[in-house]
Amino acid sequence: RNNHFYDSGDEEPASQSDKSELHSTLKTLSSKLEDLSTCNDLIAKHGAALQRSLSELENLKLPAESGEKIKAVNERATLFRITSNAMINACRDFLDLAETHSRKWQRALQYEREQRIRLEETIEQLAKQHNSLERACRGAPGLSASSTGITSTAKGEASDEDEETEYFDAMEDAPAFITVTADPNEGHPEDWNLEDNLLPKKRRRTRIPDKPNYSLNLWSIMKNCIGKELSKIPMPVNFNEPLSMLQRLTEDLEYHELLDKAVKCESSTEQMCFVAAFSVSSYSTTVHRTAKPFNPLLGETYELDRLEEFGFRSLCEQVSHHPPAAAHHVYSKRGWTLWQEITIASKFRGKYLSIMPLGAIHLEFHSSGNHYVWRKVTSTVHNIIVGKLWIDQSGEIEIVNHKSKDKCQLKFTPYSYFSRDVPRKVTGVVSDAAGKAHYVMSGTWDEKMECSKIVQSSHGSTSTEGKQKTVYQTLSPKVLWKKYPLPENAENMYFFSDLALTLNEPEERVAPTDSRLRPDQRLMESGRWDEANVEKQRLEEKQRAVRRRREAEDYEGYIPLWFERKVDAVTGELICVYKGGYWEAKDKQDWSTCPDIF
Repeated sequence: RNNHFYDSGDEEPASQSDKSELHSTLKTLSSKLEDLSTCNDLIAKHGAALQRSLSELENLKLPAESGEKIKAVNERATLFRITSNAMINACRDFLDLAETHSRKWQRALQYEREQRIRLEETIEQLAKQHNSLERACRGAPGLSASSTGITSTAKGEASDEDEETEYFDAMEDAPAFITVTADPNEGHPEDWNLEDNLLPKKRRRTRIPDKPNYSLNLWSIMKNCIGKELSKIPMPVNFNEPLSMLQRLTEDLEYHELLDKAVKCESSTEQMCFVAAFSVSSYSTTVHRTAKPFNPLLGETYELDRLEEFGFRSLCEQVSHHPPAAAHHVYSKRGWTLWQEITIASKFRGKYLSIMPLGAIHLEFHSSGNHYVWRKVTSTVHNIIVGKLWIDQSGEIEIVNHKSKDKCQLKFTPYSYFSRDVPRKVTGVVSDAAGKAHYVMSGTWDEKMECSKIVQSSHGSTSTEGKQKTVYQTLSPKVLWKKYPLPENAENMYFFSDLALTLNEPEERVAPTDSRLRPDQRLMESGRWDEANVEKQRLEEKQRAVRRRREAEDYEGYIPLWFERKVDAVTGELICVYKGGYWEAKDKQDWSTCPDIF
């Protein structure tokens, strides 16, 4: 049994350790009460002395005004004594209550614990009975193999005998559904040629200096931030990883080969499966990455030229400082273009930090003209104050193909301590313009995504909330995306992936505004954090001075260098799109228009 909720496991009622813990708690409370009593005596003694002095002052022959003042002070002193006494009495009552009730609480807790164990055993028995019934059903003549459901044992793992079936929780907006594999003999998930025969790769670095062991109290900084926009708070580099937000955005392309495969798809719904897997793959690097990227300076750029190796080149530019916004454009000669402008809104809410990326991601396939649009989900960083930081993704992504009107609704289930579900679960359905479902998507955002082709759908039983579940019969799932393993020693290198390790590698011929040339980030990467913090302050002050100068000149607003603001035809939003010229400037090595930001 899995009693992860209580540390003491299956001990006898009010075990020895429980008793001693209780005893020491009460002892601590008593000693605190003694402290309070001592304070009370002192307050009483000094209060009385203070009032005597004040009364003496009142009796002195003083001008009327001073007399009034002294009288007011005397009244305040009296109020103060009354309040102090009330507080001491309340503390004494609190301790009495704690002593009487703690035994009662302990008994109640023990009872609940035993009840839960009994419930778990019952559920386990039920699951086993359900299973054997199901197997008997399968063996019975005249029953099709496709009519099986799923069982879940008390520990929340699907039972071994039942590997071909999978059960999905109800989505809040999307209809609830269950998938069953139509042919149980079809075996295990098959991979869709995940490994391409890639061209020989250029040798790039495979490690960066280990992260120095600096300790820093996060709370000392965070307590001033509650409710504020995080981008407005100067943070030391100790919380950062040695990459800028522009480089993090470029990391979304780690599984670019999914888009190369999508180009070759026969149908638009099949293509949608690859696009959906790609949209989930961008979260795979976040699971251990609790440090924040550097907030780019206004006008900072980042290029990733992988045209020879992987057929694409990517350019990002920081186009706004408040709120921080980055524009991104990727062209692939293998048949697709991706562009986005992302603004990061973040709020610190005491125990956790919410990061809401705002803005649409656009992806267009050159030959078909299929144009997909989706938005990112909310990321949450937990245990900001105490404990180990961890990250969760939650919410829904709706991907729409604006040409064919196909849709994919993906649900990222938030982590719940009480859920029997796989953590980091993502589920979804791909349907066409008429609303007919073609594929079921399933997996987790940190490991892999699979799709299963739907061969038949029917209405199942109505759930307790009155929602009708749809039952989808599917073929065996195909693995579309699998996370690459992290490099050796990743835990000492900010948990960077192989791609992330290469992003800040110095390169010739890049623009003078490129993130690789940012001095505080370079110093931080090489482990010189104190110097990096000094440099970071210098850069931020330099940026503020430029802004003050601009504001004095009464300018119209910042104009990006490589992107321009346009109304997007599909979403109707004002978005920064690439206007061209960067790669030509790089060929000529003419960077004369670049601002001096470092």
